[in-house]
Amino acid sequence: MDDLIKLSTQIGDLLKAKRYTLALAESCTGGLASATITDIAGSSAWFENGFITYSNAAKQSMLGVSEATLNQYGAVSEQTASEMVAGALNHSQANLAASITGIAGPAGGSADKPVGTVCFAYAIKNQPVTTITHHFTGNRQAIRHQSVIQLLNGLIALIQSQ
Repeated sequence: MDDLIKLSTQIGDLLKAKRYTLALAESCTGGLASATITDIAGSSAWFENGFITYSNAAKQSMLGVSEATLNQYGAVSEQTASEMVAGALNHSQANLAASITGIAGPAGGSADKPVGTVCFAYAIKNQPVTTITHHFTGNRQAIRHQSVIQLLNGLIALIQSQ
């Protein structure tokens, strides 16, 4: 857990320096990334809100993910992650957002999308969305932990690129 605290603290410092606020949209991590962020004292100065959209219906109603996207690409896709991050920005006051959707297991995988497939999206308001897919290994907790580390590292890279 120390690695998560270190990364979250770094994100907070970068966001404060840029005067950005953050929103997260999570599926497979079930709020773990938001909890990690809010473990940092004073995070309310830079963390706007988190959306936990585990079901497809929640992705649609809370974030505006289209039914067509879910039907064509599935909940675990860069297309869905992209719509989730756009929804997080559109439904919050944040100017930076990240999303995560994946298969933490132990069941639910397929040949095309095995357990450990996790899609991420990152966006700054009024700038293009960046997406990436990673394949993690281990049990459910390990996959979720690795996913949060990737999400945090992706946020750091995006903020530092500004």
